[in-house]
Amino acid sequence: MSKVAVVYWSGTGNTEAMANKVLEGAKAAGADAALFTASDFSADQMDEYDAVSFGCPSMGSEELEDGEFEPMFKSCESRLNGKKIALFGSYGWGDGEWMRNWEDSVKSLGAVLVHDSVICNNEPDEDGAAQCIELGKALA
Repeated sequence: MSKVAVVYWSGTGNTEAMANKVLEGAKAAGADAALFTASDFSADQMDEYDAVSFGCPSMGSEELEDGEFEPMFKSCESRLNGKKIALFGSYGWGDGEWMRNWEDSVKSLGAVLVHDSVICNNEPDEDGAAQCIELGKALA
């Protein structure tokens, strides 16, 4: 059984709803999966998990939230090489540039993206929720 961490930051609850669906998918696929907020996860925990999914909404001019999430994520970057990773997040404006930049960043660090990243405009609809579940299953 694989161990999966789902780590997220959410300001309005939209990315939190996505995180819960990712967790649901990972558990449905048989993973030992745990949910963490960005403030409850650190780089020291990366080696405890076979796969990690990170979720963060688009903030400002299409960038990661820089108060809690980005510092935590930056601390994990040195442990991404060869690690199975999946990304998700919500947005209220823009075209998903923050996610494309984030994907490029994790790929350049040697991470293995196990599923297409999932982005939802605001709250996840039925299709977005289903995509999050599939992302979670891919992590397992």
